[in-house]
Amino acid sequence: MRYLPQTKKAREAMLESVGVQSVRDLYKDVPEQAFIKGLAKIPMHMGELEVERTLSSYANENHAAGEGPFFLGAGTYYHHIPASVDHIIQRSEFLTAYTPYQPEIAQGTLTAIFEFQTFIAQLTGQDIANASMYDGATACVEAALMALRVTERKKIVIGNALHPHYRDVIASYMANHPDVAVADGEPDGESACVILQSPDFHGKPHAYEAWREKCDATGAMLIVVINEIVSLGLLPAPSLADIVCGEAQSIGLPMSFGGPHLGFFACREKFVRQMPGRLVGQTVDAGGKRGFVLTLNTREQHIRREKATSNICTNQGLCALAFTVHMALLGEDGFKGLAKLNHARACALADALAKVKGVSIENGAFFNEFVVTLPVDAAELAETLSEEGIIAGYPLGGKRLLMAATEMTTDEDIDILVSTMKEALS
Repeated sequence: MRYLPQTKKAREAMLESVGVQSVRDLYKDVPEQAFIKGLAKIPMHMGELEVERTLSSYANENHAAGEGPFFLGAGTYYHHIPASVDHIIQRSEFLTAYTPYQPEIAQGTLTAIFEFQTFIAQLTGQDIANASMYDGATACVEAALMALRVTERKKIVIGNALHPHYRDVIASYMANHPDVAVADGEPDGESACVILQSPDFHGKPHAYEAWREKCDATGAMLIVVINEIVSLGLLPAPSLADIVCGEAQSIGLPMSFGGPHLGFFACREKFVRQMPGRLVGQTVDAGGKRGFVLTLNTREQHIRREKATSNICTNQGLCALAFTVHMALLGEDGFKGLAKLNHARACALADALAKVKGVSIENGAFFNEFVVTLPVDAAELAETLSEEGIIAGYPLGGKRLLMAATEMTTDEDIDILVSTMKEALS
């Protein structure tokens, strides 16, 4: 505790004030297996130079995506980010006050958020989009909570292979709503919504027409989750949905070993006052010049708690700016071209793998990710390939491996994967 300013007596007073016996009690909802037992395995005493050298050696043990053939997706994707993105987001126009609540000094921030909303609305085919969410998983939960409010029902239906992390986050949130049921299948008269991911966690794209009809027949809302936003450059926009949400990391943001990511949220205009987060709108100032302001704030810091739709406390402003800059650089044709290139690279990977003895492609259709069935345990093969510097994909259990390809996947990468895989399977 030598580096903490609070004394033992002060900590005890704070614990007593919040009604718990120890700091550990504050983490009672964290699973026991998630806690580190004992002290972390790092040196206890070192000088600054030695600490820097030691931590750098730890960092060098990471295997970054650009260091060899890389075929891992499963919700976070390896895409190229132009150097101009990093340059532009550091320009003074965007280095205005952090908070967008003071429009007179935050026009750069507000303008960028407005453009972000515009891009998301256009990509998803929806009427309106908010100023972004934390990530795809929490955006998905916020969509489900919004459906519960709109329909005044107590059942959430998951219609297909939703990302398991999204499922976990839904379960975590709904632990505080014991009256809400979460089930797989199709909607009925008690359902608030159906959550449909496309492409789903196994890489399969889905049509929306049949699900739209099921929702209309039962009064449920249709929520479409997009985990790989680049797919919207090739697949139809989910304009039939009531809410579209998901993850925008693929444009402008590196994987960064897991985050920060960029959630997005769009919906029909008639639901705007039930939408979480906040909304930037266009107006004119006293001189008649175009300007931007926050036009809708639905979190409890701004309005009465009982009327708040969410307590999301950030708009991921820097991440949203990077996305917006990258999208502006791509343009419509560039974005569509990027999507086509991703699909072409995935097709090249699938064709090459299909020629390996004992290997088959499970998907009938895919965008840039698909499931491979192997003649051996997928996790064991992935581990063997990793020892050769190849990140082969995400083991799904048994003999199934989820693999992805993007514009970063070269023919040489595919050749190395196939030759090494053949040798490992022989």
